[in-house]
Formats: sequence, structure tokens, C-alpha cells
Amino acid sequence: MKKLVKLVRLNNLIYNANRDPQVYRRVPKKPFRIQALLEGEGRARAQVVVDGETQARCDQQITLPDTFTCEFAFDTAGSRIATLIVEKGGESFRQDLRLDVMEHAWVG
Repeated sequence: MKKLVKLVRLNNLIYNANRDPQVYRRVPKKPFRIQALLEGEGRARAQVVVDGETQARCDQQITLPDTFTCEFAFDTAGSRIATLIVEKGGESFRQDLRLDVMEHAWVG
């Protein structure tokens, strides 16, 4: 049996919770991009939830196999937890992603 989600990318990098979080950080109004490479057959529902709210345009029905892509930005600095949720029939996949927004870009 194949996995429902083959790979998760954040800002075009394969997501690894052990990687230095600096590589995923953004500044206000610069969008985060979450991608999930989906396998299997049929249709699946994919969504991204941040702080209990589904992000606009990030709740989609997808014909498998395909790639789910979600882009969104924040207006203020801070850390947030985004949850990627993919469901198909009785299968489900959930992964929490830490999203850090810095007040301003690094100088130098």
C-alpha cells in the first residue's frame, strides 16, 4: 500500500523538523508555500489550518496523483503552527509545520 503523502515541502525545501528553522523563515507579507506530493488513486481533500482557521484557497479537492500547493502570508511577526491535513476515504495524514515570521529581513 502506498502512502497518501509522499513528500512535504515548505518554501520549496523538503520539510525536516530537525533542520535549522532559519531556512524556512519569512518577513511579513512574503508568502509561505506549502506543497504536498500526493500518491494514490481517486480524490483527496487537502487543507492547511493555521491557529484553528483554514487559510483562504487552501482547502481543495484533488485528483490523485497530484501536488497540493498552498501559499499565504502574514501581516505581523511571530511564530505560528500550520497543520497540513490530507484525507482520502479512511486514510488521513496530518503534519504540523512551524512558521516563523521575522519583523524584518536580516541585514548583511
